[in-house]
Amino acid sequence: MSCFSVSKRHVSVSILAVVAMQLHFIQSVLSLNQTNAYLQHICIKSEGTYKSDSSYESDVKRFLDVVADDLTSGFGSGTGGSGATLEHEGTPFYAKFQCRGDISESKCRSCLYTAFAGIRRLCPNMQGRKIWYDNCILDLSSTYTYDKIDYKHVFYLHNAKDVSGDIKSFNKNTKALLYKLKEKASRKDQKRYRKDYLYAAGEESLGKMKLYAMAQCTRDLSFKNCSVCLDWIMAKLPRCCNGKQGGRVLNPNCNFRYELYPFVNTRKTDE
Repeated sequence: MSCFSVSKRHVSVSILAVVAMQLHFIQSVLSLNQTNAYLQHICIKSEGTYKSDSSYESDVKRFLDVVADDLTSGFGSGTGGSGATLEHEGTPFYAKFQCRGDISESKCRSCLYTAFAGIRRLCPNMQGRKIWYDNCILDLSSTYTYDKIDYKHVFYLHNAKDVSGDIKSFNKNTKALLYKLKEKASRKDQKRYRKDYLYAAGEESLGKMKLYAMAQCTRDLSFKNCSVCLDWIMAKLPRCCNGKQGGRVLNPNCNFRYELYPFVNTRKTDE
């Protein structure tokens, strides 16, 4: 017997836990100005595998179909798996899916299925796996956590081009905008039903240039842990992106990005 439960927007339920890998996953690659570009994936061997002839993959697919029915908030989380029997203990999974705060529901849904197809191909038969695209992250796991920050998995991306002119001033202004967005994304007066919950985007004029940026946490985090997560990855800004025209740092719980071109919609999102 298969079963699953789903939470979207503001119902706290079981979601995935990230099992610590022995080695930190840190990588620098080029930022891509493409629609929903693939960014990175992680296969976590320590979480085990499932048999190819089991119902595990179909259980996950049914769960994602339920999530896809309503992505107005751009988020879905829950638990699922085969029901236990005398002969079989079942293979539970914990899932979390988050879209970038400015994309449409249709693009969010498309990213969900793109991510599922991608992670099946890249991490076959693995229970612990994560995949990032420009528009979303899909996180599947055999273990459970809620409102906890993953300090093991983080990676960097940066634009290939360097900033011309006063690099020190550019770095300072970039940091200031990102921390301003961090404060906005983690403010305590937000409403959970809004699409921009734990998300903020903005822009800043830098002379003849204009800087665009965004910051976001997954919606399972508390305001406090969202702030902590963003502080942690923003502290990596000098190592990631010193003097670069664009860059980002991502982990399973939060991410930020900045560019000198309008990669994100900085207008206020609809309620």
